[in-house]
Amino acid sequence: MARSEVVVDLGALRHNVSLLAALAPASETMAVVKADGYGHGAVEVARAALESGATWLGSCSTQEALALRAAGIRAPILAWLDAPDEDLAAGIAADVDLSVASLTDLRRVEQAAEEADARPRIHLKIDTGLSRNGCQPHDWPELVEQARKHEVVAIWSHLACADEIGHPSVDLQAKRFDDAYEVAKAHGLDPKRHIANSAALLTRPDLHFDMVRPGIAIYGLNPVPTDHDLRPVMSYRSYVALTKRIPAGESVSYGMTWTAQEDTTLALVPAGYADGVPRVLSGRMEVLLDGKRRPVAGRVCMDQIVVDCGNDEVREGAEVVLFGDGRRGEPTATEWAELTGTIDYEIVCGMYRPRVRRIYT
Repeated sequence: MARSEVVVDLGALRHNVSLLAALAPASETMAVVKADGYGHGAVEVARAALESGATWLGSCSTQEALALRAAGIRAPILAWLDAPDEDLAAGIAADVDLSVASLTDLRRVEQAAEEADARPRIHLKIDTGLSRNGCQPHDWPELVEQARKHEVVAIWSHLACADEIGHPSVDLQAKRFDDAYEVAKAHGLDPKRHIANSAALLTRPDLHFDMVRPGIAIYGLNPVPTDHDLRPVMSYRSYVALTKRIPAGESVSYGMTWTAQEDTTLALVPAGYADGVPRVLSGRMEVLLDGKRRPVAGRVCMDQIVVDCGNDEVREGAEVVLFGDGRRGEPTATEWAELTGTIDYEIVCGMYRPRVRRIYT
């Protein structure tokens, strides 16, 4: 038995991708599988997504895209953020589409294309207000003009506040994106357009354009307060390694921050902050054990947590669910995020750990 396991429900993922693709029936669907599929496993997620309605894949880097190619995946892939020394020629040779956000990017792609002796497929990225990667509007006409001799598959951008329904920046970015598209057309291009992330896919059908790029939503985590039937894909479980009875007045874990008010049974679980359990959850987290939510007593340690089971008898080897889809009453990744002041993206991405076994159902 592994110390702890991340369980990835590919059936739930297929359900989510099918649902999301159906919400944008006139658009292609790019399943974003960067960062090892948000911690779920990029290759397995990619295959399931392509079986369920996705037609494209999105990766952060060419290296990530090449890993998908090495696994035999032939669907179109866009890679959008590479280090300056990335081997773009290998990506071009493997039919990976590359994002270009500046003339410097374009020169690097051109040089790589010569090395690969192949024509590059590029997506021009316009900065519409996020102010991260992307071409500034005043440099856009020159970039479009210089890119004309290549195969410009699409223009694209990314939204800053689509997860805040009604935020005025979304309309502003949409206007800037439309302006960039008109410039591209004026220079003789006829590119696809894509700007809609998960939140915009769910709330802004006017921004679906030719392709949508769901990321977090395919993993069943909803970035906006809608009632779409998204199903969390990842759960995290361990087991009871030891039980003991302690008398009232005894304390638990480092710093003795928790003291038993009455005689109680403790269950030791071999998962700690080295295994993805945030130490900041100390004194605030619960787990599901034998069908009940039970509090964790004391501080989260590097290798273990201790669960207060009161007067219940629990057996060594019993399953402990640290988070799941919530249908059995267990905590969820979103609950962990809210308790720790972060987002559920960070929780699931952080679950790929050397001591945590990942399995698929």
